[in-house]
Amino acid sequence: MLLIDDVKNEELRDIRFVLTDMDETLTYRGRLQARTYESLELLQDAGIKVIPVTAASAGWADQMARMWPVDGVIAENGGLFLTRNADGHSVQRYYWHEAAFLNNKQRLTDIQEIIQLKLPWTRVSDDQEFRLTSIAFRLPDSPVQTQQLVDELRQQGCCYTINNLWLLGWLGQYDKLAMSRKVLQQFYALREQDEQASVYYSGDSLNDAPMFRYYRKSLGMSTVNKVLQEMPALPSWISKYPGGEGFVDGALRILNARIGQ
Repeated sequence: MLLIDDVKNEELRDIRFVLTDMDETLTYRGRLQARTYESLELLQDAGIKVIPVTAASAGWADQMARMWPVDGVIAENGGLFLTRNADGHSVQRYYWHEAAFLNNKQRLTDIQEIIQLKLPWTRVSDDQEFRLTSIAFRLPDSPVQTQQLVDELRQQGCCYTINNLWLLGWLGQYDKLAMSRKVLQQFYALREQDEQASVYYSGDSLNDAPMFRYYRKSLGMSTVNKVLQEMPALPSWISKYPGGEGFVDGALRILNARIGQ
């Protein structure tokens, strides 16, 4: 991984889309700094489309899509995309499984109940009631319990991923990468041959690996170093800083590259 400070300007000048994880990438220890929020606005003012791609709930993403200086939010690890309507006061939701959304939602509720009966030590996330396409469990205290929960999700027909906060389960063959590519193609008419030059991604955890593997212009927060042995794919570049400071580090490099600094 190359330090973002050492990346040449020509590698960064053509970026038109900044996709980013949220938890511990935009935030640090759960908090969003003013400096990080301002960097989102600076990117947007420069004509760069900013889209958080997160495992966070639809409820959190709804607030972000309405109020933040972003162009939309991909939530629940790819389950849905939310974008602000032209009136500025409402949000449109687009689901990966439009037709099966309600059936899947009920099925996930049933799966959650089954798992909590079988594994009574599990704890769902405190924002579970705001989720529409996934179940999020707090990471168990031990690797053995984590594996038990993974095995149970698989037995119930769920896909799963692990980030720094949750073990997430959902129904359907999609992830952050699949939904990101779908959104960029359908909503922004981005051609496949232009993806590698135009798209940048920043993240920090295991569920960012598909994005790191696919997008050549990708930045890891410094905390990626803590999970190097477990990461299936690493980012091309890394920041010296964790969380929001790392995101700002990358954002300023992109903005400065445009003016040759």
